[in-house]
Amino acid sequence: MDHVARIQAEWQLERPDVDTSPQGVIGRLHRIGQHLTGELTLLYSRFGLTEGEFDVLAALRRAGAPYERAPGEIAVHTMVTTGAVTKRVDRLESAGLVVRRRSDDDGRGRVVRLTPAGRRLIDRAFAAHMDNERRLVGVLMPDEAARLEEILATWLARIEDTAQ
Repeated sequence: MDHVARIQAEWQLERPDVDTSPQGVIGRLHRIGQHLTGELTLLYSRFGLTEGEFDVLAALRRAGAPYERAPGEIAVHTMVTTGAVTKRVDRLESAGLVVRRRSDDDGRGRVVRLTPAGRRLIDRAFAAHMDNERRLVGVLMPDEAARLEEILATWLARIEDTAQ
């Protein structure tokens, strides 16, 4: 019996009138999420990055040459606010991993660009990140991982559709 099953069993004794079956899914996802976050952030720290800094560098690298985006675009591609992007970019700029410049399209706007050092770092960190994720998913059989991905993609699409 795992941690979530124990909690459900306790609730069943105390509140047999309440269906705790959703807790079996949500509780386990939550615990898995906590474990995965710990594993991922540990890897990022080996590269001197936080999770948010990794996300910013990855969003810039995915943009393709010349590896730049406006702060608002970074926010969309990392799912954080522009204020949070600014703090992350400040730290990355201090470390010499990104530079800010005025936008060619709008002299008032700013653009953030990866430096060569930033590109080298995110390329190494991303390769290690994929190895780490492969290791974490590797505890599942390939068919289990494929089924789980399909189920999670369906669930996420339905949740995001109803949130709009």
